[in-house]
Amino acid sequence: MPHNASDSSDDRRLVIEIPHLRATITHAVVLALETAVVPTLLFMLLLNVAGLVPGLVAVLGWSAFVIGMRRLLRRQVPHTLLLATGMLVARALFALVTSSAVVYVLQPVVGSVFMFLLFVGSAMLGKPITARLARDFVHLPAELFAHQRVQKVFVNVALMWGGSRLLDGAMTLAFLQWSVDAGLFSRGVLSGLLTALTIAICAGHGWRSLRSLPDVTLRLGRKPTPAPVPA
Repeated sequence: MPHNASDSSDDRRLVIEIPHLRATITHAVVLALETAVVPTLLFMLLLNVAGLVPGLVAVLGWSAFVIGMRRLLRRQVPHTLLLATGMLVARALFALVTSSAVVYVLQPVVGSVFMFLLFVGSAMLGKPITARLARDFVHLPAELFAHQRVQKVFVNVALMWGGSRLLDGAMTLAFLQWSVDAGLFSRGVLSGLLTALTIAICAGHGWRSLRSLPDVTLRLGRKPTPAPVPA
């Protein structure tokens, strides 16, 4: 039976499956806890109770535990987790070598500048890193990356993230002027809030931009159904 015109049009449309909102938020919260909140709290506690070295060792141990547990449970290790954990380990190792808590807090400023250059540089080259990182949260069809206007969305989001990371670095520097604990508070709490705000802004921009494309369909995922309990 021949397909009518509307059927052919539907076949040519790119469908982006947006995960269920609660599952996406849970994923983001767990990621923030694994890479920012828990290691920062561990370091703050042990720095004041036991000293610099135990605090940094705890951060390294936590990073190994997070990746190891995901491997052991055969769970996916997202690119965002690997990137954040790699930077966290590098900070801890460098602070151990220099024996300085200030260095540990100050390094994220360098990291934020690096992230700014990475995001903005990839956008300027037309190969935004956000296109790769988005796959950790949303299933994207391969054909999507050849779509010029969709690529522009990823470029804009990369520029937004670059600006956010530069602001994050400046915020850490400002708080570090008061004390190391203030700098840690900025990294563990305020940086997380800034990241959450950036995610919300980027998600809103992406949703609005993609909805306006005539040959792209956004489809909200259904709430996951729990597996039946055997009798």
